[in-house]
Amino acid sequence: MSTATRGERRVSPVFLALVAIMAVSIWAVWTDFSASPGFAVFLFIVSGWIVSLCLHEYAHARTALFGGDISVGAKGYLTLDPLKYTHAVLSIVLPVIFVIMGGIGLPGGAVFIERHRISGRWRHSLVSAAGPLTNVLFAAVVAAPFWLGAMDGVPDHFRYALGFMVLLQVTAAILNALPVPGLDGYGVIEPWLSYRIRRQVEPFAPFGLLAVFGFLWIPEVNHAFFDMINSVLRGLGVTEWDTYWGRQLFRFWQGTPDIPRISDLVVS
Repeated sequence: MSTATRGERRVSPVFLALVAIMAVSIWAVWTDFSASPGFAVFLFIVSGWIVSLCLHEYAHARTALFGGDISVGAKGYLTLDPLKYTHAVLSIVLPVIFVIMGGIGLPGGAVFIERHRISGRWRHSLVSAAGPLTNVLFAAVVAAPFWLGAMDGVPDHFRYALGFMVLLQVTAAILNALPVPGLDGYGVIEPWLSYRIRRQVEPFAPFGLLAVFGFLWIPEVNHAFFDMINSVLRGLGVTEWDTYWGRQLFRFWQGTPDIPRISDLVVS
């Protein structure tokens, strides 16, 4: 049976610090405590995004552990410590930069899974699927107040911040689920491909994500992609109004915009 020692499963102080920062920033946004509401939103989004990335990578590692790769414990992947990931730049730094740029949730990098320890195609597929599914779950939880109709009385700044967080999680989940080499979506189908096809595709894996973002620069593709994202968000009860003003608050360095309140909207 796959196991890990208690020390290998102990939650990292780095992760707990991130959770604490997220909790304090949520309080600051909710109470409008900060003189700069945008800065509080910025801290909430960045800390929450890094927490979601840690959970994404943890899900890969935990599923791999159950699949037979006991090495993930010794590597520190089960501690939720972002500093333990194989590609900290890809997993944490670049995604945060893309968030700071303000519009899209970049899928994180990958923990190093020793695939030869895992037997069975379904187990390999589940290891790859675990990450995007974590983003889906995170998005559903954050969006719960919207789709449950529980936003009455929620401060506007907090509502907009939640909407922007949901946008980031949905874009990350959809992008990472694409069957493109280098992304988790391809990892799901890879075990079911022939050895010849896998060998032919393998050299392109490092460039898969770059190719996706290259395609997103094409206006028609970009519009189609964000139309799909907005359709998903509407299904979750999150409007373009919420995500737009959440993004504006997040970019606090551009100055705090004069954000209209929900109560001021005229519903036709």
